[in-house]
Amino acid sequence: MDYLEELNSPQREGVENLDGPTMIIAGAGSGKTRVLTYRIAHLIRMKNVDPFSILALTFTNKAAKEMRARIEKVAGTDARSLWMGTFHSVFARILRSEADKLGYPSNFTIYDTDDSKSLIRSIVKEMGLDDKVYKHNVVYNRISGAKNNLISWQNYLNNPLYISEDEQAQKPKMGAIYKEYVQRCFRSGAMDFDDLLFNTNVLFRDHLDVLNKYQQRFRYVMIDEFQDTNISQYLITKRLSSVHQNICVVGDDAQSIYAFRGANIQNILNFEKDYPDLRVIKLEQNYRSTQNIVNAANSVILKNSAQLQKNVWTDNDSGELVHLIKSTSDNEEGRLVASSIFEDRNNKKLQNKDFAILYRTNSQSRSMEEALRKMNIPYRIFGGLSFYQRKEIKDLLGYLRFTINQNDEQSFRRIINLPKRGIGASSVDKIVIAAFENDKSIWEVLQNIRNFLPGRTANAVENFVNQIKTFKIKIERADAYETASFIAKQSGLLRELYDDKTIEGLNRYENVQELLNAIKEFVDTPGQEDKSLEAFIADVALLTDADKDDPNDTDYVNMMTIHSAKGLEFRHVYVVGMEEDLFPSQMMLNSRADLEEERRLFYVAITRAMEKITLSYALTRYRFGRLKSCEPSRFIEEISPEFIKVDRKFNNPEPMGSLNSGVSGSNYARNLVAQRKVESNKVPPGKKLHTPSADFAPSDTRKLDTGMRVEHPKFGFGEVKKMDIEGANRKATIEFENFGEKTLLLTFAKLRIMD
Repeated sequence: MDYLEELNSPQREGVENLDGPTMIIAGAGSGKTRVLTYRIAHLIRMKNVDPFSILALTFTNKAAKEMRARIEKVAGTDARSLWMGTFHSVFARILRSEADKLGYPSNFTIYDTDDSKSLIRSIVKEMGLDDKVYKHNVVYNRISGAKNNLISWQNYLNNPLYISEDEQAQKPKMGAIYKEYVQRCFRSGAMDFDDLLFNTNVLFRDHLDVLNKYQQRFRYVMIDEFQDTNISQYLITKRLSSVHQNICVVGDDAQSIYAFRGANIQNILNFEKDYPDLRVIKLEQNYRSTQNIVNAANSVILKNSAQLQKNVWTDNDSGELVHLIKSTSDNEEGRLVASSIFEDRNNKKLQNKDFAILYRTNSQSRSMEEALRKMNIPYRIFGGLSFYQRKEIKDLLGYLRFTINQNDEQSFRRIINLPKRGIGASSVDKIVIAAFENDKSIWEVLQNIRNFLPGRTANAVENFVNQIKTFKIKIERADAYETASFIAKQSGLLRELYDDKTIEGLNRYENVQELLNAIKEFVDTPGQEDKSLEAFIADVALLTDADKDDPNDTDYVNMMTIHSAKGLEFRHVYVVGMEEDLFPSQMMLNSRADLEEERRLFYVAITRAMEKITLSYALTRYRFGRLKSCEPSRFIEEISPEFIKVDRKFNNPEPMGSLNSGVSGSNYARNLVAQRKVESNKVPPGKKLHTPSADFAPSDTRKLDTGMRVEHPKFGFGEVKKMDIEGANRKATIEFENFGEKTLLLTFAKLRIMD
């Protein structure tokens, strides 16, 4: 019971109240992982609950592994029997046991995003469609969105709304591609990531005996990061916990930032509606950050209307105010941020890994990288190309996957001519088409290749088939490491890489050796009962982005998008590019829901910092090949003034000198003066600034003309009386109902055109 003494009162309540539906609202840095860990340990130690009857769902394998290790320290090795892992890994485990109910083999392949997009490209090509219209990313996202909302291809093709949307988007064949994609995956004995959720829902919907089996098995269901669940995930867990009703969800609505992946914030906001007897426990004490950081974050998130009320606080020191850096350009921003890191690192005796630079989009990393390089500050971009996405790694994994499942079309296409054996792309297409037209599997066609292909090519295919048969025998007799090593050598992949003595070739060879090391580590892991190649491949296929890198394993300044920073913490954090249309993103200004998600993303950025948070913005930035004038993000203004200060040491108040060819510093300064003059924030006596409409979103002012009605976020409603065009400096004279006539520079003005 010593572990209970480590907890504060609400944390302890979350650990000890084990029965019935419970929602633990966990503010940033409030120790939610500790509560979830001890809650499970308490079930095992104090209630003698069989670990096999506890289901704990997380969003990364890394989180599950760390939690399991912590639980073992408290509850002993029995914790290894927990059903704990990501949604995808746990449901893949269930699907492998019940695959025959859905017509899949138990050793089905799991396609990653690259596999799925490759298959989509093949389908678009085979259907004779324009790949510039049916871009693989767009098609993939459309199919993924449908599956996450439990819309089958049959539902899709029979829904007039989807058909109409596709026709308006000039993509009328989207439904047909969806149908072909699903059928091709099924024939390949493959599921993509979305299928693992979609098919689990189908399994529980159509096979009540299977659902009842798992309902009885899982007496306790716990879900971490509940704010990130989608409809499909929520319905599965709701079904599983409907008998015993012992469901506990842990999350923070203020950190719901994955709507673009299908996450539905309404799951956590409306959870109480499904469980009237719900016990709500709030973890509000922040152990991570200083008081000023916590207060600054609170002052921002209070602006959101869709939220669960809580008051996050901390006993930590007040700490530094939020620092604000203003620069003339994105390159200058990089130099000032790098200089600030250099000074803090030396003066405060910090390590490089104590610093993180966060940005809204990956493209913003360029100016930061250049500045850090010039100052010899080592850095690493977190969330770049994953080890498991490197070509040489995917090549060997392709051999391993095809040896396990000979119907896997994507793996077949990858390895059939690797190393080169004289089987060209047209022959590969003939094999796939023959399988389809003759209602045979790819493996059946390969084993009878002389019925479909002539002479020399058929000889090469037969040699390939014999090779795979040899590999299959090895799988049955050896563990994952012995099998993978055998295949790497006998396939010729290792020899081909070894013979390439270039630097790149040596790196690729070392990468394959590192993969074999990873397989050896997998086999040697204590408690790893299944040491087969199938088990390792399933494990690798279910890795998420957050599992592939550890930002603190080496001494580098960490650079990443804010989305990638979720769940991490750093002593000093820089949030760069704090400008309107960049953060918040221009793409997220179409509705209040979108804007509130952007604000939650900013909240996440602030709360990654432990000791110091610095925000920076530039007055000009190159975007899409053009120099753009920028204005500070509205989010900066939303931080209460008592928690933020301008960093004078790293600050250029006005642009100096030439900014680029044709735009001088003095001209730019004059533009700024004009902007301040025409959009002054000074409010006349007796007047009150306008509160923007709920659906306010700036319109494209290039369409503005005299006589139009408009809304301004500060001056309210008005009518355009006059338009002046002086080169790039377009102006509008507008008669506002409460503020009279004002002339606005349209480069900077935010106006909603009402008619």
